Amino acid sequence: MTQPTSAKAIVVFDIDGVVRDVSGSYRRAIADTVEYFTTQAYRPTPLDIDELKSEGVWNNDWEASQELIYRYIETQGQSREQLQLDYDAIVAFFQSRYRGSDPNNFTGYICDEPLLLQPSYLEQLTQAGIAWGFFSGATRASANYVLEKRLGLESPVLIAMEDAPGKPDPTGLFATVRLLENSFDKTSIIVYMGDTVADMYTVEKARDLNPDRTWIGVGVLPPHVQETAARRDAYSETLQKAGAAVVLNNVQELTPRQIQKLVSLSA
Repeated sequence: MTQPTSAKAIVVFDIDGVVRDVSGSYRRAIADTVEYFTTQAYRPTPLDIDELKSEGVWNNDWEASQELIYRYIETQGQSREQLQLDYDAIVAFFQSRYRGSDPNNFTGYICDEPLLLQPSYLEQLTQAGIAWGFFSGATRASANYVLEKRLGLESPVLIAMEDAPGKPDPTGLFATVRLLENSFDKTSIIVYMGDTVADMYTVEKARDLNPDRTWIGVGVLPPHVQETAARRDAYSETLQKAGAAVVLNNVQELTPRQIQKLVSLSA
């Protein structure tokens, strides 16, 4: 029997690559950081970064930056032990590019991130009886900047970097669902939408740990992979292999009707 949308499905969104385009901000900061710590010898391309993230364990961009530096150094015949990178220095440099150098205000790349959804879309979900919130590996300050300042949302449900282990650990997803269930009827249907392999792995792990609920992973293509059909198709295939039930071009394509279709297929 098909369950109606009024069953109060819960939709949880990742933020980077889903709510905002980070190709010119987070990913640019990764490239800047790697270039700086390899003394301008290596600047990773967007494809280099995507390939690293396709491994499913590099959701934290500070750690991803460090890993790319290590891997480059290893191609030059050095070992990680020889390099002895200062992780705090990597984080500080990255943040100086992404946040900016002003400790009290955002002045860096974060200020220029294009938005990928509008508040009216979220209102559409609310009107359809669908609860929604956010689980992101971004810092809380960065996530709140886009959700509250840019989108104008009032105290949205959010689990950020400081609140839970990094993906693909599903602890943060579980926490987001619990917060949403404080104000909505309990539901067995959870949809998590993200743009990386780690996001899809998070859903798989949630399903393993809590099989009594229906966990649906929805992939979305970040703007930077949609520049060519070949790149778009390859990225889509990667997300599907990681467990995505469907891969969409934009977050707002996850309409109440699309959610109903996903729920029907998983029933």
